[in-house]
Amino acid sequence: MIYFELMRHELRIVYEELLPEELEEEDKRLLKAAKAAAAHAYAPYSGFPVGAAVRLTDGRIFTGNNQENAAFPSGLCAERTVLFYVGSQALMTEIDALAVFAPKSPTPVMPCGACRQVMHEYQSHAHRPWVLIFAGASKTVYRFIGVENLLPFAFLWRPS
Repeated sequence: MIYFELMRHELRIVYEELLPEELEEEDKRLLKAAKAAAAHAYAPYSGFPVGAAVRLTDGRIFTGNNQENAAFPSGLCAERTVLFYVGSQALMTEIDALAVFAPKSPTPVMPCGACRQVMHEYQSHAHRPWVLIFAGASKTVYRFIGVENLLPFAFLWRPS
């Protein structure tokens, strides 16, 4: 008789729940940029504007917002909008932090699975964990260190 030994694993997600004023000054500026970007989102179908901001290691901040389209799923989330722009400028290795804000979300907004996967791949090029800040209409924000806390079993593919 063959017995299989089951291996038990435990998964731990680490994040902080903070008041916005408890963030470090540079993270407050990043969140403010994400809030400003949300105001310019093109969200006529969902009515759910989202803004995202990326900070580079040199302190520069780039922003993006969700861009919807009547031909679903042709739109793009705020996170991927800004990340793809930064990537198109060959700056993905310089990303240090990302903030996302959705004014109509009753809780800190969390990225979709596609955005988490893109974040994971881009962070792998930076060779360091990013600071991630998520906020909505609630009084608190979530702060993560490292995309692996959002997507612990990310899809990995390395061409040979």
